[in-house]
Amino acid sequence: MDGSLFCCDSSFCPHCGSILPLPNSKKPIVCPLCSFKQDTSAYENKVEYTVKYFSLAKKRDKGVQESSGDGPLADRKCPQCGNDEMTYTTQQTRSADEGQTVFYTCPKCKFKETENS
Repeated sequence: MDGSLFCCDSSFCPHCGSILPLPNSKKPIVCPLCSFKQDTSAYENKVEYTVKYFSLAKKRDKGVQESSGDGPLADRKCPQCGNDEMTYTTQQTRSADEGQTVFYTCPKCKFKETENS
């Protein structure tokens, strides 16, 4: 055995499990956490894939106002611009035995803040 603690993919350090940087030259790859050095020959037959996602939502929704500012008004002062009212929505973002999260949005400056109730 070579003293490795982890039996893993060459993308991970076999000593500490950290993600190794991609090779950009013939120099050995150095783990940023434990300084383990790995020869670049481990990457000789590897293929790198890049996936790019393009959103068409901006083109489709052009001219449509953001819906996050819609909702009932609350007597709450905006800490950003001092407006006396903010709209709000609620959502259950934590476990069921805990309170809801309230999302406030200022209709004037669009400042957003959250409150766990």
